[in-house]
Amino acid sequence: MNLTTINNLIDRIRGRTLTFFSAGNQWRRRIALFLAVIGPGIITSNVDNDAGGIATYTQAGSAYGYSLLWSLIPMTIALYVTMEMCSRMGVITGKGLSDLIREEFGFRSTFFVMITGFLVDLGNVVAEFAGVAAAAQIFGVSKYIAVPLAAVAVWVLVLKGTYRQVEVVFLIACVFYLSYLFSALLSHPDWLLAARMTVIPTIHFDVSYLITLTALVGTTIAPWQFFYLQASFVEKKVGPRQYPQARLDVLLGSISCMIIVFFIIICTAATLHASGLTNITDAGEAAKALVPLAGKWAALMFAFGLLNASLFAATILPLSTAHVICEGMGFEAGIDHKFREAPAFYWLYTILILAGAGIVMIPNVPLWKIFIFSQVGNGVWLPIVVIFILLLVNRRDLMGEHTNTVAFNVVAWITAVAMIVLTFVLVGQGIYQWVRGVPG
Repeated sequence: MNLTTINNLIDRIRGRTLTFFSAGNQWRRRIALFLAVIGPGIITSNVDNDAGGIATYTQAGSAYGYSLLWSLIPMTIALYVTMEMCSRMGVITGKGLSDLIREEFGFRSTFFVMITGFLVDLGNVVAEFAGVAAAAQIFGVSKYIAVPLAAVAVWVLVLKGTYRQVEVVFLIACVFYLSYLFSALLSHPDWLLAARMTVIPTIHFDVSYLITLTALVGTTIAPWQFFYLQASFVEKKVGPRQYPQARLDVLLGSISCMIIVFFIIICTAATLHASGLTNITDAGEAAKALVPLAGKWAALMFAFGLLNASLFAATILPLSTAHVICEGMGFEAGIDHKFREAPAFYWLYTILILAGAGIVMIPNVPLWKIFIFSQVGNGVWLPIVVIFILLLVNRRDLMGEHTNTVAFNVVAWITAVAMIVLTFVLVGQGIYQWVRGVPG
């Protein structure tokens, strides 16, 4: 099936769906409008459950069982608040976040954002291809076969596809995250205990617990998300009239992302933690350990989820970085442009794919050090980007009547300060691990 056939199929399905809903009453028209807007929020939130994220959730579940489930509720709120501001800026201004930073704060600020973003996201891309390698090995495929095939697949998808085609593929990838639901069901967890631990906080003040909690927040809310989300709404040409639907898209994305995190922690808590395997920090290692504990199918579902998440993120992270740099430099950017129309955008994307996959292919490369570097880099980058967002979203000359309300600003600043404090803890731990030379 070639791209033209896929495009025609998408047109036919979407056209018939919109016609059906538009022909009915008001609720049908509202659903039709939402279907036209849906995508950026759900995709951006779910792709954050990448290889690094799954490794962190695995560590949380194996080390502490169900006791960290309570953190998912405030994390959902924090994720929604930060992402909603970016979606609002995108649909109201029609500009990407890097664009706005350059226009409002000058090139020096933008240059720092671009350089930091490139280096941090390169580390993140390496982590995603490492996830592809780990998942493939569980299925008996060498990384020297799986990683090059994955790199070619994600490169061709973006280079040859339109924004609409790529978005459909991304939405399908979001559905595949349900493999973690099946892993959790096959693990036979204590659902009542899990429900109680989700709504009743259980806080320990030992260093390891606090570091794991910090890592959960740090891996759930990453700076690249803001740039990609805002650029996606702009590229999709979602305008102010569709803002309510865009906001709902972000809300559903935030909730669905945390539901998947819930199932990953449930699965590892019911198996690894219950069996005393509390030192597992790698998602691939966790999938292998699930075989004798929950059965082959639970392990395969977990490994499939890791492969899907890694491929998903390996496609989107380089896109986010290309948007950051090209918007900051004033170059054309976006999947709907051809290579000759946006050469800088596509060359950046290609370089990140080649570098990320190439590093993973190096024998005995210290992938854990690269992963720590990306965590530390995210930690340094995140507070700065959040402050830029808060300053921009409260500019009445930019946002008009869509600036933050007082209540929303209170929630947003509390979220930002909490993220900054937790992030500095994560940065300190990452630097400590780097100096000591001990994988964490």
